[in-house]
Amino acid sequence: MEERTAPKKKRGFTALSPDRRREVAALGGKTAQQRGTAHRWTKEEAQQAGRKGGLTRRRRKTSMSPPPIAE
Repeated sequence: MEERTAPKKKRGFTALSPDRRREVAALGGKTAQQRGTAHRWTKEEAQQAGRKGGLTRRRRKTSMSPPPIAE
């Protein structure tokens, strides 16, 4: 016997329109700035994070490639 279930309703942020989600996110960012809990990147931190991401990507890319063919 087949049971038909109703489609799941969207909940939380998924139920909001993209514009409303953007508004809520902006409010959170503004509140964090006012409370002093927001993180502000220094130039050095941003460079280090970018370098780390690039190395991870490169490492992942080379580990997925097939081994070189020996002649």
